[in-house]
Amino acid sequence: MTETELYKLWCENAEEDPDLQNELADIKDNIDEINDRFYRDLEFGTGGLRGVIGAGCNRMNIYTVRRATQGFADYLNQEYTSPSVAVSYDSRIKSDVFSKAAAEVLAANGIKVYIYPQLMPTPCLSFAVRALKCQGGIMVTASHNPAKYNGYKVYGEDGCQITLRGAEIILSKINSLDMFTGVKHGVFDEEMAKGNISYIGDDITEDFYRHVLAEGINTDLCASSGLKVVYTPLNGTGNKPVREILKRLGITDVTVVKEQEEPNGNFTTCPYPNPEIREALEVGLKYCREIKPDLLLATDPDCDRVGIAVPDGDDYALFSGNEVGAMLLEYICEQRIKKGTMPENPVAVKTIVTTDIVNLIGKEYGVEIIEVLTGFKFIGEQIGLLEEKGEEERYIFGFEESYGYLSGGYVRDKDAVNASMLICEMAAYYRTKGITLIQARENMYKKYGVFLQTLHSFTFEGESGMNKMSGIMSELRSSIPAEIGGLKVVRFDDYQTSISKNIENNYDTVLTLPKSNVLAFFLEGGSKAIVRPSGTEPKIKTYFTAKAPTREEAEKLEKKLAEDFTKVMK
Repeated sequence: MTETELYKLWCENAEEDPDLQNELADIKDNIDEINDRFYRDLEFGTGGLRGVIGAGCNRMNIYTVRRATQGFADYLNQEYTSPSVAVSYDSRIKSDVFSKAAAEVLAANGIKVYIYPQLMPTPCLSFAVRALKCQGGIMVTASHNPAKYNGYKVYGEDGCQITLRGAEIILSKINSLDMFTGVKHGVFDEEMAKGNISYIGDDITEDFYRHVLAEGINTDLCASSGLKVVYTPLNGTGNKPVREILKRLGITDVTVVKEQEEPNGNFTTCPYPNPEIREALEVGLKYCREIKPDLLLATDPDCDRVGIAVPDGDDYALFSGNEVGAMLLEYICEQRIKKGTMPENPVAVKTIVTTDIVNLIGKEYGVEIIEVLTGFKFIGEQIGLLEEKGEEERYIFGFEESYGYLSGGYVRDKDAVNASMLICEMAAYYRTKGITLIQARENMYKKYGVFLQTLHSFTFEGESGMNKMSGIMSELRSSIPAEIGGLKVVRFDDYQTSISKNIENNYDTVLTLPKSNVLAFFLEGGSKAIVRPSGTEPKIKTYFTAKAPTREEAEKLEKKLAEDFTKVMK
């Protein structure tokens, strides 16, 4: 069908949601707006669905959610006998509507549904899948995207996001379905009355808290440390669980940012609710300048990521995800060895775009560092592989540069509840030693050298943008630059072709990680540039590592790296 024909079809059939009908009427004579909504189906991948909320097959709405869920249901009924699914949702616009729509489809297909009675974080969904012995899970969230987005993450029975194989099978089933006639769905309250849908009980939440607290190392120091915290859930799901965990640790001097305390999918005070960026933390930082806490904590809307800011002279400095992750790893290693709780042959896991300072920390403490593709599901997969061998206790920590951390195997996704606890415990411990987090970071860099990692994203909206992204990746593959930022490219890894080219010594080796559209440029002196299209947004992401003896030198080098790549992206 053409975009215009699809538009007419939706006008005739998308009658259940008045918002969609109004939107379709508003764009009646706007060809560009019609084309953008109907030129493709919203892409389903290993991350599930993510897109702008609205009308059309290239938007998040009850019809695209139902169709995706029907494909997921067909997959589950093919793979399992009497499968069940756990469902949760965050504070985003229509998240509750989409979660119920998904539950209605699952129930109509004979699949038992367990759904949280209120919004809950992503890690709680991962936990529920395993605690309830489900065969799948659905988390309705768009993580840290702007308010106009929503999304839908799909999980397997291991509590990880769906595998590459699973995603491909689900996609093939989705593609065979008609948007309006190919989906079975019931009515939520009726399916609840029949027992096909049940609410997840408080016992599961309490068990989650118990597992989080079990990951503590020096929790006994927290109550008497005098630690002072400002916390913002950024209008998301973290408000209750994070505060509950801090309360149980004995950290009671916690000020919550009132403007961002309650769930609000419009994110009126943080238009881009991403704790990686300063803009999202500005309201919290205003509190900090008045209250003078030891630490600002900020969790994203689905509470799987956490960012921090700490006192630095007269102001507050934001730490990167790489810095927090590296500091947590060293803290865990040092303290577990000190307390005699370090397992034999310990393992930590990082993604390929995460700081290489981890390798030096691992060497210092005798920890094996496993490197995986971008995406926390690959970290969760490594925990599962250890579990299969009866060695799950070997896993001590995993993290990715985008503010996602996990120190235990009780969930298989990043967990900002766990990370908030660890960060506060680490800060409390250093406070009792008279060390600030700024000083602890500087001590780490003196010990291992400065690794400055930065992320630059380049946005390409619409159909033309997708084509531009594809062209840029092709050009970088076919014409490997001789140098970047004034440094020679000594090695080039293409994870799509699984070939690593050692340019300096002129030989190739095979990469063993799964194929992925990622390019890595290794530079002389240990610096690096990694390029990959986002799997959930119309962006190309570039990750730079500037390695230098001092921070000043690293910042100058990073600027050169960024300038070179900005030219390529135009």
